[in-house]
Amino acid sequence: MEKQVGEVLFRAEGICKYFGPTVALDHVDLSVRRGEIMGLIGENGSGKSTISSIASGMQSANEGKMFFKGQPHKPSTMVEGLRLGVGMIVQESGVVPGITVAENIFLGDEKKFRKGPIISSRLMNQEAAKALEQIGFSDVSPAMPMAALDIEQRKLVEVAKVMYAQPELLIVDETTTALSQSGRDKLYEVMRQMRDQGKSVMFISHDLQELMDICDRLTVLRDGKLIATVEHEEFDENQIKQYMVGREVSEHYYREDYGTPISEEVVLSIRNVTTGYGPLQNFSMDLHKGELVGIGGLSHCGMHELSKAIFGDAPIIDGEVIHVPTGDRITTPIVAMKHGLGYVSKDRDKEALVLSASIRDNIISAGLDKLKNKLGLIHPGKEHDYVQAQVDSLSIKCHNMDQPVQYLSGGNKQKVVFGKWVGRDSEILILDCPTRGVDIGVKAAMYQLMEDMLAEGKSIILISEELTELIGMSDRLIILRDGIVSGTFMRSQDLSESDIINAMI
Repeated sequence: MEKQVGEVLFRAEGICKYFGPTVALDHVDLSVRRGEIMGLIGENGSGKSTISSIASGMQSANEGKMFFKGQPHKPSTMVEGLRLGVGMIVQESGVVPGITVAENIFLGDEKKFRKGPIISSRLMNQEAAKALEQIGFSDVSPAMPMAALDIEQRKLVEVAKVMYAQPELLIVDETTTALSQSGRDKLYEVMRQMRDQGKSVMFISHDLQELMDICDRLTVLRDGKLIATVEHEEFDENQIKQYMVGREVSEHYYREDYGTPISEEVVLSIRNVTTGYGPLQNFSMDLHKGELVGIGGLSHCGMHELSKAIFGDAPIIDGEVIHVPTGDRITTPIVAMKHGLGYVSKDRDKEALVLSASIRDNIISAGLDKLKNKLGLIHPGKEHDYVQAQVDSLSIKCHNMDQPVQYLSGGNKQKVVFGKWVGRDSEILILDCPTRGVDIGVKAAMYQLMEDMLAEGKSIILISEELTELIGMSDRLIILRDGIVSGTFMRSQDLSESDIINAMI
């Protein structure tokens, strides 16, 4: 197809969406041109995912009209939307874990592989391999069960599924937060190919620098309203941030202290740990009181397995994790919680939250032992105050604490996860990619919370795939490569990304 830059492929006019009393979208007008990557940015709850889900057919608008290729566009399902030419890679998991990779790619379209009364798995696997190869992802077998894949591999299977249908408009909703740099590069290449073919991409991300690097145009939403649309040649980071939050953003983002002495008191000792799955080998580290230790590395370096092992949630085949003040070994999550450890998982929706449960139930789930009286009962008033304290202190945007978590924005979901562990006054927090998929305002609040906890003498292990975050927040930074420590860096104003990358590669 010949590239036709400037022709409008998709247009939304006066789109409104209400969830009860909440106005998610307020008369939004938006367009995507052929041959462009159009970025969409805004704080959590600004309406980004809502407008994209309406365009794809995931949900319908209360008011307004949409047009695609000049024709009225009102898909009733995502399947219909994809058939019409609008494909969407969703923010949360869009795969079914109980079936194979190939069965996920062709879910609902299995009949094309029917041979008589049966579905030919061989033919389906062959075609699935082509779909995976099309996006440069051949690391998994089409016959593998989806449950055996990690979060990044599952997300790339979703990309392959959508791209197999050859959409003319690809909507990418917060997908890069689940990917390593190599995974992101694969997706960026898919997006650029779409643009070069005269097709279009609507790219939603909280990473402003990523959007400025990738996008031809950027649209900013705030509180359900379209605030501004900026062409690439007019990109200005500070101005876009101001559009997003409605005010100038403070320069204070990461920690500003350097040379602060670390206590000699050790609170957690990790000794020669090798995990039963993943590459982690013979890892040792002492965590001191009031210290934040950052752990980084490339995809599959072992850092995510380490976070689970420390919390007692992954098999350790050699070594041990010791709670130094008591001398007890951390062997299970229950033992970890008993000794004041908390764990924020990278896979928020599958491992850290019960989406169908309320904010109240999710926050209280980690604090039941703190609230029970001698008879094992919890006073309703005490429970309410416990949860409300977290809703207030973390500024969780919600109607009330009995609202199901699944209806919260990504940033507010993450605040609920933090509330579970902050509420029970955890002395040691293990944070695995805690700012994944949250906007700059929520990130700043989480960084401030980490600083406050350190000032109270609490200790933090921060696993992250973002180098700027690791450099900006860590007292000590440990880099893993192929499951082995390849570099250790102390907090310094002179520490650069290039120093760390050399240890990672």
